[in-house]
Amino acid sequence: MAECILVTGATGYIGGRLVPRLLEKGYAVRCLARDPARLQGRAWSDRVEGIKGDVTDALSLEGAFDGVEAAYYMVHSMGDTAAFHERDLTAAKNFSEAAARSGVKRIVYLGGLGDSSDVLSEHLRSRQQTGEALRSAGVPVTEFRAAIVVGSGSVSFEMIRNLTERLPVMVCPSWVFNRVQPIAVRNVLDYLVEALSNDESSGQIIEIGGKDVITYGKMMTQYAEVRGLKRFLIPVPVLTPRLSSYWVHWTT
Repeated sequence: MAECILVTGATGYIGGRLVPRLLEKGYAVRCLARDPARLQGRAWSDRVEGIKGDVTDALSLEGAFDGVEAAYYMVHSMGDTAAFHERDLTAAKNFSEAAARSGVKRIVYLGGLGDSSDVLSEHLRSRQQTGEALRSAGVPVTEFRAAIVVGSGSVSFEMIRNLTERLPVMVCPSWVFNRVQPIAVRNVLDYLVEALSNDESSGQIIEIGGKDVITYGKMMTQYAEVRGLKRFLIPVPVLTPRLSSYWVHWTT
């Protein structure tokens, strides 16, 4: 009988691409979702077991891990308020405790790249503390940390595409010129899947990234070159509220 793997976040960007990769490898896949009906219509929906559950509600996880060998935690709230942060930690603890009670052998988690000794954004700090919460119940966790995941449809790619396509001249905040290490989504999926068969990755924090270290600005100009567009980036140290609103407008 094929090993049963539990996947959360199967309706999301990474999770939705992870499921068919696992099926190709011969795993039996169980997808946990608050509304399993949202799984319908996907090419693989009839090949997985969809069950209802909410990681923020511990009682709803009863039975979700029965017979599960390993579980993917691909859930993260978008927000920077204390409420979002606390909800993330509660959800991760609920998940790890339910996994431990059922004897799950491994949790695999995709977090954010960053040195914990540095000053991190609230979002990135939350991602890393979520990893700590997942380890709290004693189940070995393989935590991958990535900076920017690039692929058609990803938040990072769509932000770059939208800005570059729409604005011939961009007045840019300083973070556009920060150095980052992007990684292609297909490579992230390779890491996530291969972790299951690699015992050495158990209990490890693994930083992943592509071979190039570049800036957001460089990514924009490279995209422009491929599209045959002429674009100009003008740095400013601080954006006024009005200019910041323009950035929000063009990236949404």
